[in-house]
Amino acid sequence: MATDLIEIDAERPGERAIERAAAAIRRGGVVAIPTDALYVLVADPLNLHAVGRVFEAKGREKDRSLPLLVHDLVMAEDMCKELPPRLVLLARHFWPGPLAIIAPASSRVPLKVTGNSGRIALRQSKSKVANALLERLGQPLISTSANKSGSPTCASGIEVFGLMDGAVDLILDGGLATGLGATTVDITEPYWRLIKEGAIPEKEIAEVLKGS
Repeated sequence: MATDLIEIDAERPGERAIERAAAAIRRGGVVAIPTDALYVLVADPLNLHAVGRVFEAKGREKDRSLPLLVHDLVMAEDMCKELPPRLVLLARHFWPGPLAIIAPASSRVPLKVTGNSGRIALRQSKSKVANALLERLGQPLISTSANKSGSPTCASGIEVFGLMDGAVDLILDGGLATGLGATTVDITEPYWRLIKEGAIPEKEIAEVLKGS
């Protein structure tokens, strides 16, 4: 499979590029895009063929979950078994932004996407490209770093092309994406816990969740 690369303005992505990416995703394809943190692979989480292609492209272990990008809290609620109050608190404070929140997954989310854990990490990005795609498709998107598992993350579309040519359908090259990675917090247990610290420090999360 040949991988196409399209240069875009990450702050003002063109309609044609977004529609081409959306069409690839509707067909069960995998697309690499720039976000506010790094380049990610996006695909339809409700299409098991597409999910399998993401695992294959990354060489990712099947017991690892795939995070999702959402457009807003309404879309997040659709992916959750129930909308936890702590998710709402954190989302209202930090979304859109570099915070992924792990919550119990809805029965709509394939178990394969959750790494058979029944839990899903959700994030609303500041990325104009990601949000244009989410709005165009009207559904959440898988969003996992555009690299081979265990390899460094890619900061440009050209880097992604060099690493994943033939493994993905399309790359939207918006130049350098140099933001810090997202912080990940798990709120599925009685006591929340930090899984990975990124752009948002643990103390800021603790302040928002104090007493919750």
